Amino acid sequence: MTTDMTKGNIPRHLISFSIPLILGNLFQLTYNAADSIFVGRFVGTKALAAVGTANPIMNIVMFLIIGICMGASVLMSEYFGSGNIKKLKREVSTTMIGGFIFTSCIIIFCVAFTKPILRLIRTPEELIPDATIYLRIIFFGLIFTFLYNVFAATLRSIGDSKTPLKFLMISSILNVVMDIIFLKFFHMGVEGAAIATVTAEMFSSVFCIVYIYLKVPLLRFSREEIILDKALLRSTINYSWVTAMQQTCLYVGKVLVQGAVNPLGVQAIAAFNAVNRVDDFAFMPEQSIAQAMTTFLAQNRGAKKNDRIKPGLWTGLKLETIYWFIICAVIFLGSRSIMKLFINGSDDAVVNMGVMYLEMMAFFYLLPSWTNGIQGYFRGMGDLKITLMSTFVQMIGRVIFSYIFAPRFGVAGIALSCGLGWIVMLSYEVPFFIKNIKKS
Repeated sequence: MTTDMTKGNIPRHLISFSIPLILGNLFQLTYNAADSIFVGRFVGTKALAAVGTANPIMNIVMFLIIGICMGASVLMSEYFGSGNIKKLKREVSTTMIGGFIFTSCIIIFCVAFTKPILRLIRTPEELIPDATIYLRIIFFGLIFTFLYNVFAATLRSIGDSKTPLKFLMISSILNVVMDIIFLKFFHMGVEGAAIATVTAEMFSSVFCIVYIYLKVPLLRFSREEIILDKALLRSTINYSWVTAMQQTCLYVGKVLVQGAVNPLGVQAIAAFNAVNRVDDFAFMPEQSIAQAMTTFLAQNRGAKKNDRIKPGLWTGLKLETIYWFIICAVIFLGSRSIMKLFINGSDDAVVNMGVMYLEMMAFFYLLPSWTNGIQGYFRGMGDLKITLMSTFVQMIGRVIFSYIFAPRFGVAGIALSCGLGWIVMLSYEVPFFIKNIKKS
């Protein structure tokens, strides 16, 4: 089902497009969250710490791939908005072929250098065997991560955010079921959690491919249409490398922050892993609203409907702020119950570390809601370099503050560094934002 956002009610378009994106991304997060919850409860704190150490590395690679798909989707949305279906299909084909080759190279590199990377971030030796097993299995499954995300990005670029949600719901449920079977009944340890995640992602990618082939004639390709267009490849790289670097930059920062957490001990690592999952669930809806803004603005820019751009921007920022009010209340009031999902009742020290972190972050979440909205605007307008640089300065600020405050305040110091990092980010991008708005 396609949706033309160049006409009709703007708030309705953004809300109806955002909700499936939010739900879909939340379900996608259950892949890793389920791993952490079940590993923490059925395997133990040490295994949870190993998965926690592995996750920032895994996310760098995964979001590098997702960033490539996001960048390509800006072009896809623009071509769809302008009605150039032939160019849309060539863009999809070029992204699929180029992305498949790139992902295969990434898999080979990551599997070969897993242990050196873990040692680079000062992972305790006792955690390296489990973290290595977990990461290598996840890396082999990256091809399914790419396939799902490239086809999901294609569907979203033509206004269909509901179909990818359905497939994620099914695969997320499968992931939870397999986690329980592999960890609780088969006692497979961290490798069982990784196998469950990869298998679930395989199903989501297969579902997406089959659906497009059977139900979306617009995206059905003949053999002659599957080509690598060199001119479009250059345009795609120009867009995708910025979004890929932005996504990667964000998670490189997390890896470097992990380096500040690791010397604090296994309990702090376990607590940080748990609150990182909560952060992901809090941030993802903000990013989903921004992604809806990007698609809306790109379609209208492609159709030359400039009068709809500012109303779309302000509506998106209002949605971001409303969401923050909700998530702030949920996280602040439910922090202890949330932590107990990840940690069994006997480890109160880990729970208390996490509660202190979450109670601070509940209020800080307002800052990334604004930064995401502003970045959604710049991506939709095709100005991706500002989004990369603002993410870079946020990462630098957050890492520096983490190494200053973590030794003094523990995991709570990491929360403080996040808030300060977002303030640095807003200080950088808001002047560009104001200047851009005044021009348009």
